[in-house]
Parts: sequence; C-alpha cells; structure tokens
Amino acid sequence: MKIGILQTGLAPDDLKADFGEYPEMFATLLADRGFEFEAFSVVQGQFPDGPEAADGWLITGSRHGVYEDHDWLPPLEQLIRDIVSADRPIVGVCFGHQVIAKALGGVVEKYDGGWAIGPQTYEFDQGTRVIQAWHQDQVITPPDGAQTVARNDFCAHAALHYPGKAYSVQAHPEFGDGFVSGLIDKRGRGVVPDAILDAAKADIGTPLHQTELADQFALFFREGRIS
Repeated sequence: MKIGILQTGLAPDDLKADFGEYPEMFATLLADRGFEFEAFSVVQGQFPDGPEAADGWLITGSRHGVYEDHDWLPPLEQLIRDIVSADRPIVGVCFGHQVIAKALGGVVEKYDGGWAIGPQTYEFDQGTRVIQAWHQDQVITPPDGAQTVARNDFCAHAALHYPGKAYSVQAHPEFGDGFVSGLIDKRGRGVVPDAILDAAKADIGTPLHQTELADQFALFFREGRIS
C-alpha cells in the first residue's frame, strides 16, 4: 500500500542531520507494516496529480498556521476535499489535524490557553496515551460529522475521526525524545515561555505510546477504522 506524505513544514536545519525531515520520521514510525511512501513537499509547492497518486495520504506538522496566507494552502485544502471525495484514507498530525478540520468546515484558532510542549497525556477512546506535543493552535470547532475520540483538559479535540474518511491527532507520535529536546533548544527559546520549555524538558523520558498510534494509523489506512 502506497502512502503519499504531504509535507507542510520543514524541520529545523540543525536537527535534520540527526533526525531527517518529517516524511522520514513518519516512514520510521510506520516501518515494517507493509507500506511504501512518496513525499510531496506541498510547503514548497510540490503537489501530487490528484488523490489517485497514492492509496492513502498523511499530512505532516508545520510551524505555519492554517489561517495564514500562503499560496499553497488553498490547493492543499482542495486536495483534502478531493481525497475525501475519492474515498482515499487520510491521516493528519498536528498541522495536518488542523488543516483537515479547516478544509472540511471546522474552526482552528490560536488557543488562548497557551502552548502544549513535550509529553502530554490524552484520554483516547481506546485508553490513556502519552504522546509528544508541540502546538498552540487547536481545532476549536470540529466539522460536521467528525467524532472527537481523544481529549485532555488542555485540548478538547485532541483526535478526530471522520468515519471511513479521515483520522487526525493533534499530538506528534512521530517525535521522539531527542527531536523534542532539540526543538526546545533550537526552536522554542524566545518563542515559547521558558517555564513551559523547562517543564517539558524535565518530562523528557516519560514512556511514550508511539507504537500504539502507529498501529492505529496502519489500521485506519488498511481498514478505515481506528479500533
């Protein structure tokens, strides 16, 4: 099964040598599950010919906001709608979670409660999961037909399931401890309050549920369900 990865952001230059770009992180997350991957850097204007270019689709995270004015965002939102109409499964992570919601009629805003950084605990319908997070923007109002299937006190719509169509999560199962530590040091300082970054750094090493999310993504790609 071929998964097309729609890359919507670029990893920090000084972390790429050790961790690669975002599509490589997802290929690692989903390794040994029978998938092949092709990446399209939509953030740099590289788009597939259409939904039929892959059997399933995955949208990465990004430092950009879905409400910003970028020339690649309108065609990305149209591609999302086309993928859904074509009954190709689509998964979104962080920015991907948000842009799917926006493309399908939801509302995304910069959350006035601030940032979530580092390991976060979420209550999924399948149980408690700890996943790395790095975000301030959130889905405030899900689209019609979307089911909220994960949440915590900070993020009310931490995962959305569009039955048979799409599945998205706000957190980053593709991020390990090393990459988040690097983001704290290389991208966070001066942007995120130091107290939040220091608390996140102290939590690095908390056991993560990356495998559980990878299994859930794989199940959705193959069978259109999350449990």
